Amino acid sequence: ISLHVHITVASENALKFLELLKPIYDAVIAEPENTLFEVYQNPEVPGEFKFVENWAQSKEWLIDVQLAKDYYKHYVVLTEPLWTKPREFEIW
Repeated sequence: ISLHVHITVASENALKFLELLKPIYDAVIAEPENTLFEVYQNPEVPGEFKFVENWAQSKEWLIDVQLAKDYYKHYVVLTEPLWTKPREFEIW
């Protein structure tokens, strides 16, 4: 299963956002079910990010187990004030 997340912050906050993302990135890639976590930054709009997380589990597991972990909640508390648009995500 693949989770695609799109987040936009003000360009001047891009570096701060990446610094806040680093601990969650490290936690996610340490999960045994995670097979890929890539972070993309739009070179034309530095505050625009796309994440791709691939998981060797079901959609239900992703929503009910993985996305319920405390480190995601902490990440949202820290980064949501930087978002200039609502976060968008898709599960493929």
